[in-house]
Amino acid sequence: MSLTMSDAAVGTTLSALNPSALSASEDSDLDVTLPCQVSTTMDLWFAEGGADVERAKSMCTDCPLRAQCLDGALERREPWGVWGGEVLVDGAVVARKRGRGRPRKIAA
Repeated sequence: MSLTMSDAAVGTTLSALNPSALSASEDSDLDVTLPCQVSTTMDLWFAEGGADVERAKSMCTDCPLRAQCLDGALERREPWGVWGGEVLVDGAVVARKRGRGRPRKIAA
């Protein structure tokens, strides 16, 4: 079973995860394709728009490596993206990703 992503596409591979956590899955005859491995969805994991970010998070729901992915991203302090079904900004989980640009001023 192949569990790696393209280094060029994402910058980090699933091999950065704890290999012992993957050993149980490797024993099975199932050929698992992780949602983050599909080339047509690569941009979703690093999207700017809220709808795309939510779509990426929902695609992580049934992933067998969700917990390991999130743990690895937190350990590496990934600067941004969807990892393990959570949004990370500056290496920490955030509830929502703020849109691009400057925040609106609040009238005093």
